[in-house]
This record gives sequence, structure tokens and C-alpha cells, in this order.
Amino acid sequence: MASSFLRALGLMSGTSVDGVDVALIETDGERVAAFGPALTVPYPDEARRVIRAAFGATVETEATRAAEQVVTRMHVAAVRAWAAKTGIAADTLDLVGFHGQTITHQPDRGFTWQIGDGAALAQALGVRVVNDLRRDDVAAGGQGAPLVPVYHAALAADLTRPLAVVNIGGVGNVTWIGADGALLAFDTGPGNGPIDDWCARRAGQRYDKDGALAAAGEVDRGRLDRFAEHRFFARVPPKSLDRGDFNDAWAEGLSVVDGAATLTRGTARAIALAAKHFPAPVSQWVISGGGARNPTLLRAIAEETRGKVMTAEDLGWDGDALEAQAFAFLAVRSLRGLPLTFPGTTGAPRPMTGGRLNVP
Repeated sequence: MASSFLRALGLMSGTSVDGVDVALIETDGERVAAFGPALTVPYPDEARRVIRAAFGATVETEATRAAEQVVTRMHVAAVRAWAAKTGIAADTLDLVGFHGQTITHQPDRGFTWQIGDGAALAQALGVRVVNDLRRDDVAAGGQGAPLVPVYHAALAADLTRPLAVVNIGGVGNVTWIGADGALLAFDTGPGNGPIDDWCARRAGQRYDKDGALAAAGEVDRGRLDRFAEHRFFARVPPKSLDRGDFNDAWAEGLSVVDGAATLTRGTARAIALAAKHFPAPVSQWVISGGGARNPTLLRAIAEETRGKVMTAEDLGWDGDALEAQAFAFLAVRSLRGLPLTFPGTTGAPRPMTGGRLNVP
């Protein structure tokens, strides 16, 4: 392997607060030479509760300090669990890309906050850690999100384009990749967040497993059409969301299954509305993230977009590990001084580098 390729481990904890995704790749920050093993380590319920208690904070409090300690500790534990399962010692890696946990994202106010102690993580693992990957972009006037498009472009280099890669976590986001490699990226609207919240409040379960609740319900078309009139969908990109910008309140009054069906169709409608902003129509939609495991949602996306919809796994990608892989990729780019974000992905005034290097 050429010396320019580094063994980088990526760590991702999304707005759904499901757990920590850990994934290894070998990359020079422009190409991926090899994919390594990946693992998802779920958060215990108590850790999830502590982290959620910090959501929306804009100043440090006891709650944010407690959440940061939990996030850091859970990431250390996740890497150690990955190392134990794979037999790869953390201190043999070249670099770790640590996204941290977004608790508040208000780019229009010049503010974004990803908690997690990069220095403590580097010390605990004995390996260099790059974290704080959004702040420079937001400080320059960008949205700070999405960050993954440059990695999507690397994965899709040999595919027919234009195409759209959609990640559905708590929030949905899309990367449009043009025939010439041009990038446009933005948040589409709600992802799994409102569906998960509805299931927790109304069904006593963390999420709609296999989309079963939604499949059993009927979509309230009137509510769906009113939802589609939300001003966010008409806003010209770049644009991004905080997880709390969309919630499940617009389904209130519906039965458990009808609410799940309506919220699920809302996520799909938001994705379809994103196509109005594409410079050219896409040949296919590639779905990754937790939403790709919901067959009811996938059917709804196909119906709403009237397009060819496939999952990341259909292309041989690891959809569950994709975002973690992306943060390994971004960490290497940060180390090399390569841009992480671009005017077409975050609205930054120029291609922006970013990240903070922590040495053990």
C-alpha cells in the first residue's frame, strides 16, 4: 500500500442518538483504497437520556458537561469493543475521525455545537484524533452541513451520473452529484426523527421497526399536503436543519398507525421536493442511513420521487457504516489540508478546510 494511504477509523453518533458507528477505511483523502471492518455499538438507555437532555443548549451547563462526558466515554468504549472484535489495536491506527454528538445546530446564527472531548479520546486510545469538523465552515458563513458529500463523490466516481445520495438519520440530507462531478448538497427535511419521536410517545417503542406501524396505517393526505407547504422546502440551498426544526406535532390526533404512516410519507415527500433544486434530473436515488432499513419508507420514496430507488447496499456500499467511513475520510482530508466543504455543499464562501488535531 502506498504510504500516502492511512488507516483511518471513523466515529459517528447521529441525531437519532442510537449509538456509535465505528468503521475503518484506508484512504488518502481522495480515494478509498480499502474498506475495513465496521461495528455499531448501541447507547444504553441512560446514556441516551443524558445526551438528549443537552439538546438545544447554547451555553455550557451541568447537562452539557454530563452529556460530553458520556459521549466521550461511549466513544472510547465503542472503539475498544471494535478493537476486541476485530483484533486491531487502536494504537496501530494512523488517525481517528471523531464527529462527536451534535446537540445544537443553528448555522444562520453562526452557531453549531458537537460535544465530545477529542483530546481525551486521543489520550485514551493512544492515536491521533481529528474532531470539530463543522466549526470553521459555520464561522465563515456556511451551513456546516452536510459534511459527507465529498465522500459520496469519491464512492460514486464510477457510477452513472447525475445521481442523488440520500442519508436518512434524524434529519434527511441529499448529495446531488453531476455528470462532471459537481456537487450540490443540503438537508431535505425530517428524516427518522419525527417518526422515532412518534413511536416513543404513542407506541412505546424507539422506532418503527421495518416500517410495520406505517405499513398498517393510512396517510392523511390533507395533512401531508399542508406539511409540503412548509417554507423550508422552497428555500434555495444551501440549507440545513437542527433535529428539532421538524417534529411529530403535525400528526397529533391521528391513530398510532395513521400517524406513523403520515410522518413516514412526510419524510419521503420532503426528499422528493428536494429534486426541485437539482441542476439536472437524477438517474437514480441511493438511500443510506437508518431510513434504508425501513421498507415502508423506501416504497414511499419511490412513489414520491417516481424514480429508481436503491439502497447503498445494492451498490455494494455499507450503508450503516457510510457516515462513520466518511468521518475517517474527512479526518485524512483535514490532516492533509484538503477542503471538507464547498460553496455547493454548505454555502461556504470558498472551499473550506477544518477540524482540530488532537495528539495523545
